[in-house]
Amino acid sequence: MRTRTDPAAVALTLDACGGSGGGNGVDHELLTVLRRHAVPATLFLNVRWVRANGSVAAELAQDPLFELANHGHRHRPLTVRERTAYGIAGTGSVGEVVDEIEAATPWFVEHTGAPPRWFRAGTAHTDDVAATVAERLGQPIAGFSVNADFGATAPAHAVARALGAVSPGDIVIGHMNRPGRGTAKGFATALPRLLDSGARFTTLTLPAPGAGVSH
Repeated sequence: MRTRTDPAAVALTLDACGGSGGGNGVDHELLTVLRRHAVPATLFLNVRWVRANGSVAAELAQDPLFELANHGHRHRPLTVRERTAYGIAGTGSVGEVVDEIEAATPWFVEHTGAPPRWFRAGTAHTDDVAATVAERLGQPIAGFSVNADFGATAPAHAVARALGAVSPGDIVIGHMNRPGRGTAKGFATALPRLLDSGARFTTLTLPAPGAGVSH
């Protein structure tokens, strides 16, 4: 599992979890903040979210600022013994692990030209066997070192404080499917300060030279 990135940069990762109860929302304000400051990010898209937001997902696939990655199908913890995390039952076998990972692959191939390079399970929980399966499927697990918004439950000031404490090499997790929460406003507060301090940002796969330079 990767929990650190380029030692000279910070990797922002945003999950679009999908599902009922508001999980299929789109935080356009947050995406606008990233675009305004030309800050790249890796976006983890769940199959359910993609189905509910087809045009937005296709647009994101064409935006060179963003790298798209795989957030699974049913947003389940990736396990081989159906362990639970946050009350959500995980996958229960190697076959279910494979299904959870591969369900998104056809969409990625169609819209980005290649399978996704990274996987993050629902709840960001993965056991060792499932992590090995993901690695062999060519979609290693992306972890994180900084939790910016705790599933989009944190208020804006807490999001800004978490982001303000990042250091080069950190991988930040946040959420882009819960508009109206504190995530966008927290990013809007923290990113200009980070950029002014000389922080640089990257996607998980490739560094982005020049991205994150103060302007």
